[in-house]
Amino acid sequence: MFLGEEIMSEIFSRNELIWGKEAQKSLAARHVAVFGAGGVGGFALESLARAGVGNFTVIDFDTVSESNINRQIVALHSTIGRKKTELFEERLKDINPEINVKSVDNFYNSRLDEAIFSQKPDFVVDAIDTMRSKIELLVFCKKHNIPVVTSMGAGNRKNPAELYIADISELQNSKCAFVKNVIYHLKKQGVESGISAVVSREKPQSLAKIENHEKISTPDGEIFEFTKFSPASTPFVPAVAGYFMGYYVIERLLEK
Repeated sequence: MFLGEEIMSEIFSRNELIWGKEAQKSLAARHVAVFGAGGVGGFALESLARAGVGNFTVIDFDTVSESNINRQIVALHSTIGRKKTELFEERLKDINPEINVKSVDNFYNSRLDEAIFSQKPDFVVDAIDTMRSKIELLVFCKKHNIPVVTSMGAGNRKNPAELYIADISELQNSKCAFVKNVIYHLKKQGVESGISAVVSREKPQSLAKIENHEKISTPDGEIFEFTKFSPASTPFVPAVAGYFMGYYVIERLLEK
């Protein structure tokens, strides 16, 4: 037996007691692309790696800041200033040395589709918090029949028990402007169903609005400018939303 096989067997032996050895082997061959490696996306990555998914593409342009420490799994005082993609590549390989990770240290926009999707993933996790990029990604996935689960509703909430998973055609939340705007813009592009979402029933709450003007320069020389309202956030909801997404992806992959 090769050393790699010994590592895989021991790491995932408890998983195999739930879904069996053959299912575990199948997960090792699966490829998941995770867009956004912050609070939600980071915990989705963590759960998927520990479940045994063997191939990842991680897309994020950001570095760790002090304000990330309350809710992001790779955010520590020792990692402030480091790229999130770099940190996750290290972390995922530390969880499973056999894992394959492709890092895309860039701000997602549709011009990256050819490079990112050169190898079609089995599933996409959308944890993007910028509306335009989120819409572009979801429309692309729908158009190209790529299964996707999207996060809508982790900011400005504190109760993780209010989270649920549903198709976008069945969302019950009418309290969140972000969710309503995403649904509105998807409908304008003809997308009304077929995308699963993790969303909260909890009414958004924040003691103050923090408005930031973002200017992002990408590695290929493009500049994106937009106004962003930084949401309130707790340790609880982003983590649970990420684990919900991870669970949902594994359930769908095992069905195949």
